[in-house]
Amino acid sequence: MRRTPIRAVVLSAVTLALAAPGAHAQADPRLPALKEEAREMVRERAKLVQEIIDMLYSFGELGMQEFETQRYLTGILADAGFEIELGVAGMPSAWTARWTQGEGGAVIALGSDVDGIPQSNQKPGVGYRDPILAMAPGHGEGHNSGQAVNIVAALTVKEIMEREDIPGTLLIWPGVAEEQVASKAYFVREGVFNGVDVNLFTHVSNNFGMSWGQSSGNALWSVQFRFSGETAHSAGSPWRGRSALDAVMLMAQAWEFKREHLRPAARSHYIIVDGGDQPNVVPQTATIWFYFRERDYELTKEQYDAAVKMAEGAALMTGTEVDTIMTVGAAWGRHFSKPVAEVTYANIQEVGLPEWDEKDLALARALQRELGVDEEGLATEIGELLGPVDLSQSLGGGSDDIGDISWNMPTVTLRYPSNIPGGPGHNWANGIAMATPIAHKGASAGAEVQAMTLLDLFLDGETVAAAWEYFNEVQTAETEYIPFISETDQPAIWLNAEIMERWRPLMREFYYDPTRHDTYLDQLGIEYPTVRTQPITEDGAGAR
Repeated sequence: MRRTPIRAVVLSAVTLALAAPGAHAQADPRLPALKEEAREMVRERAKLVQEIIDMLYSFGELGMQEFETQRYLTGILADAGFEIELGVAGMPSAWTARWTQGEGGAVIALGSDVDGIPQSNQKPGVGYRDPILAMAPGHGEGHNSGQAVNIVAALTVKEIMEREDIPGTLLIWPGVAEEQVASKAYFVREGVFNGVDVNLFTHVSNNFGMSWGQSSGNALWSVQFRFSGETAHSAGSPWRGRSALDAVMLMAQAWEFKREHLRPAARSHYIIVDGGDQPNVVPQTATIWFYFRERDYELTKEQYDAAVKMAEGAALMTGTEVDTIMTVGAAWGRHFSKPVAEVTYANIQEVGLPEWDEKDLALARALQRELGVDEEGLATEIGELLGPVDLSQSLGGGSDDIGDISWNMPTVTLRYPSNIPGGPGHNWANGIAMATPIAHKGASAGAEVQAMTLLDLFLDGETVAAAWEYFNEVQTAETEYIPFISETDQPAIWLNAEIMERWRPLMREFYYDPTRHDTYLDQLGIEYPTVRTQPITEDGAGAR
């Protein structure tokens, strides 16, 4: 676990050679001016930020089916001179884009999730529930915006590196199927990040945010249990059947009794994926899908081990068999690099929040009123740099498979202000801002921060080496990364295939066309913002 890429070793040696005893290495004297220039160059690419965000919003693709997204983003990067690899780590919708300048230099990866949420289709800029296509997928979290941050930052820094003859490598990658935490552990296992010095991740938020050390939230193990039995006529000879659905329901009931004995931080949830074909046939197969969440690897594995015993017991009680226990996805808890976080946070403070106008604020307040939460509008102050949480006091929460990457190399997550405070998460309401000026402004500000941080990593002479020192001497001194996935587990590339096969032909009619329309709002004919002029009454009456 205690390892350092060759480039980081070289950088560390250079740092020591340049530094006087007890002093830090000298930063490249060009750095302050280049960072300021990068900010201006990002602002000049505001149109590209907007087009990427709006295009991905219109695709609305679910995990493992992000093929339109893949085609569009890799096209931009290929045109810019990046080397593209498709289908990386065994996932057809995954990809990487790599560009290298000169010999040596740091290797910096930039990642962000790209998948959407089922049934969250929503007209952007409309402050109440109003889908483009009812029940279709959509970007009900905001994963359509992060690659705009990364790509615009990377293109800006690439231009500077070429002109200034700065050596280094940029590696851009997508978080495929993050909503099922189904890809990043495979990226790690298959060596996608071999040789990477630092991974800069981005995630949408309603404010700028940065943290270091152990983060809140839980590890997660996503597992499907498939039972097999025997069919029979449910009325004519039910005694001859062995119901796989009975086994699923018994396992689910056993888990409900288990909940009483889980620690407060634990989270678990399940759905029945397959419950049979029709009521008059005893189900021969049935599948239940669990998410097991706890604060670390060992506690999450406790849940998994208990569930395996329950599955075996349910099979014994019903005369069925546990046909398959399949890992669909997994995520370690997150631990972020202190040196990289500190550098990034300084850049966040330098850039500051976007200037929200009255239309932006009107949409935010209208949505918050619609949701019954405080009408706070949009972020006006940046929070503090957050440090480690105490897992013994943590109450758990959500998960992200960036955790697996963070336990294999120095990593941070830049949260940028492209959404509205007060949304429930994984919901149509969280998509309302995501193809509007709120998202565009927030992602552009995020791209300024990301470009500045890239230049720091390439030129400040110390952060990369300090990041690996923290990683080896602090983060992993007593913790060994043991992946939840095994050497034989394979990515669940079948996820969401049927859903997208149904919806993609209908959604294609609404793909954004930037050659004909300035923005996606223009294409849809939406006045920004569109909000209710009065509340809806209990009988459903009210103006919009």
